[in-house]
Amino acid sequence: MKSILIKSLKYLFKTILIFTAVVFIYLAFALLLPYIKVNMAANDSPKKIEIFVLSNGVHTDLVLPKINEYKNWASVFPHSDFEKVDSTFNYVAMGWGDKGFYLETPTWADLKVSTALKAAFGLSTSAMHITYRRYRPNENDLCKSIFISEKQYQLLIQYIESSFQFRNYKVIKISHTGYNKCDCFYEANGCYSMFKTCNVWTGNALKKANIKVGIWTPFHQGVLGSVE
Repeated sequence: MKSILIKSLKYLFKTILIFTAVVFIYLAFALLLPYIKVNMAANDSPKKIEIFVLSNGVHTDLVLPKINEYKNWASVFPHSDFEKVDSTFNYVAMGWGDKGFYLETPTWADLKVSTALKAAFGLSTSAMHITYRRYRPNENDLCKSIFISEKQYQLLIQYIESSFQFRNYKVIKISHTGYNKCDCFYEANGCYSMFKTCNVWTGNALKKANIKVGIWTPFHQGVLGSVE
């Protein structure tokens, strides 16, 4: 009996050590890799399109002009999909994330252990969260403005569109109440995990558009702190 107890304690101790080591390594890479940037080559193309990286303190969105000469996002996300959006709204915020988090966790108080575990280990589906904004975001510690070229914007559009699921050439709206009357959810591609978080999606979008950003950005600070 004593031998079994000792073996059990050793097993528990090893498990705790391995878990602690994994967490330490994950956090170390999460904090260091944003400082290793990609797309460092000089880009002399005229940069006249303003976009934003916007954080709520945990999650990052890309905020783009609703309409310009390169893309009319209102044709992708029609005003009729939203309760209270009209032609006076000039910007659209886009974020990718775990579907369970988006739909079942409007506040942190609503977070379930099962939802967190499924998200961490890539066991659930994903969604795109679209929010219309009437005005230009204000720059601050949680909102960064970036000016990009026409080519970069076109690459960004391609990446964003590849994140959606389509049916009959249209994005698929999820029948679920949004957080307010200016947002809703759409079916997305891919699975959320601790290695591909909402902030990694934002960082990957910026990388695809040849914008200077950290090589891996699982936390919002990594995106905001590394993007140029």
